Amino acid sequence: MTQVLGWPVDLNTPTVAERTARRRALLEWIAIHSLGIAAALFFTLPFVFVVLTSLMSDQQALTRDLVPDTWEWANYTKVFDTPGFLTWWRNTLVYAGLGTVLTVVSSVPVAYALAKFRFRGRNLSLMLVISMMMLPPQVIIIPMYLFWAKQLDLSGTLWPLVIPMAFGDAFSIFLLRQFLMTIPNECLDAARVDGCGEFRTLLRVVIPMAKPGIAAVALFQFFYAWNDYFGPQIYASENPGAWTLSYGLESFKGAHHTDWNLTMAATVLVMAPVILVFFFAQKAFVEGVTLTGVKG
Repeated sequence: MTQVLGWPVDLNTPTVAERTARRRALLEWIAIHSLGIAAALFFTLPFVFVVLTSLMSDQQALTRDLVPDTWEWANYTKVFDTPGFLTWWRNTLVYAGLGTVLTVVSSVPVAYALAKFRFRGRNLSLMLVISMMMLPPQVIIIPMYLFWAKQLDLSGTLWPLVIPMAFGDAFSIFLLRQFLMTIPNECLDAARVDGCGEFRTLLRVVIPMAKPGIAAVALFQFFYAWNDYFGPQIYASENPGAWTLSYGLESFKGAHHTDWNLTMAATVLVMAPVILVFFFAQKAFVEGVTLTGVKG
């Protein structure tokens, strides 16, 4: 307590403006967190509903109950008893895993050349990559199907979907190119002064520094291949032995049209690998996507 002009004044007492500012900050904090909680519930509740339904009995799954009366964990083992389910798993792992590796291996050198080399037609090449990103796959599906099915006789397999990934992907090339633009040229020049060629510079300098961007591209490609329904429907629909999980799940629903608990259990098993991969790799994924737009 101090005295101003002979009157006692408490300097620690907040003024009206300070109280208003604190109240406004509190209201903003409440509003932002309320919106965050609402958005989290909006995205989480459907998944929770699927999981709870997958643990119900056949009779309860058709009721309005939200919580299982008895937790039927055996539903997940029954899913694997469905003929072909393990084959769909194997095909999806091959399609997503091999396709991701081929996409990354083929896209990194092209993105490196577009980001760090100066050559005639560089801008035109970049425009071609961007224009390929804008081209819907449905536009070229008929000539591509005729080529793979009639000329190479590969219909009924997943090879028409895997082989093109060995020649790069437009979105992956563009995303990697944007990330590689953030790598200082001084690092590359230092490697060249030490006697590294372009290939060795790519392996020893560029790739270690571009791990977040490569991780983001790999995750994008893995998610795309794992969830792809259109491609397997076009090329592999005639051969059940080449079906993937996304396409086989449709026939699973037809085989178990009344057993919604088993259908939901199969859905959870299809979603689980993608969720786990993103959970363990989200740091590298977010870092790669964030740093991609720093320089362009």
